[in-house]
Amino acid sequence: MTFILTNDDGIDAPGLRALQQAVGGQGIVVAPLQHHSGCSHQVTTARPIRVEQRSDYEYAVDGTPVDCIRIALSQICPDATLVLSGINAGGNLGADIHISGTVAAVREAALYRVPGIAISHYIHQRRVIDWQRAANWASLVIDKLRHQSSPAGRFWNVNLPHPDGSVTEVDIVFCSLCTQPLPAVYQALESGTLKYAGEYGKRARDPGSDVDVCFSGNIAVTQVQLWNHRE
Repeated sequence: MTFILTNDDGIDAPGLRALQQAVGGQGIVVAPLQHHSGCSHQVTTARPIRVEQRSDYEYAVDGTPVDCIRIALSQICPDATLVLSGINAGGNLGADIHISGTVAAVREAALYRVPGIAISHYIHQRRVIDWQRAANWASLVIDKLRHQSSPAGRFWNVNLPHPDGSVTEVDIVFCSLCTQPLPAVYQALESGTLKYAGEYGKRARDPGSDVDVCFSGNIAVTQVQLWNHRE
């Protein structure tokens, strides 16, 4: 298989290096030059996009994660068979998939009929991420999903949990996206302004959904479908 690796935290982010480790150094990295967390499916069309080739297998793109996939599939590696995005520092669960640049990268790949896996790491109460453990878990998930059937217009969204450091083994649980909104909590400031004060870990969750599975300490795996398929 020919992998494209990307993210939304930037090409120098530790999560991307963990993802490379998870696939044994395989693949071509086409990732944003800068941090683009929360950019959703934003694209760059009104200015030139600079592409910096750092090595035979690594390209830094002065654009968004979706720009990276468009450029990768049209210019750098049109024969790619799998797009991997992550490992994002922070969860992308339920409603988050509509905001996330990490997820947008594999959603764009799905539009090109290329399978994709977005991998994110939930952060519990500002605890430091163990990237070695994350790479190990990501490797297990990728190995499992790359052999799963994935019809056109679908992609996988994966969220790693954040238990304490003593935990090395967790279950991989296939589950649905949570349907609950993110907390809409705001603090009133001066001059009629508001500051967001919602707590990610206190979000509502559907029982058995990706939020519930991940917050309970297991790897949440969800297949997202972009359009309905004819029978």
